[in-house]
Amino acid sequence: MEERDVTQRLEAAATLLERTLAWLEERQTALSGDVEKISATIDQSRREEELAQKLAAAESEIAELRASAASTLAAPQVPRKTVPATTAEMLAKHGIGDAPVDVRTLDAALAGLSLEQRIAVKSQLLRAGAIA
Repeated sequence: MEERDVTQRLEAAATLLERTLAWLEERQTALSGDVEKISATIDQSRREEELAQKLAAAESEIAELRASAASTLAAPQVPRKTVPATTAEMLAKHGIGDAPVDVRTLDAALAGLSLEQRIAVKSQLLRAGAIA
């Protein structure tokens, strides 16, 4: 009878060991699945951080470009610094060169022109910065 008890006890122990082994295998499968989920979550978090950094850089570049465009538009336009060739020739005949023109000398040089022509010449010189 002792042999029978020992055999039954060994069979019961073997059954328990098989159940324990099956439980351990199931647990390991579940744990490895959790690890995969965690690593996937970490990878997704890193990707989101990279995208957020790229978005911030793009937004900052857009802001800089808008600021530079606004400052360019707000800056006063540089007036034209050249005088038409015909005006320059006419002034050169009266001894007036590229230097800033004295208004009295200019009026004397333009005396032979009509009022409209004098206004046109003076406005060209004003745009070119030749008179103040």
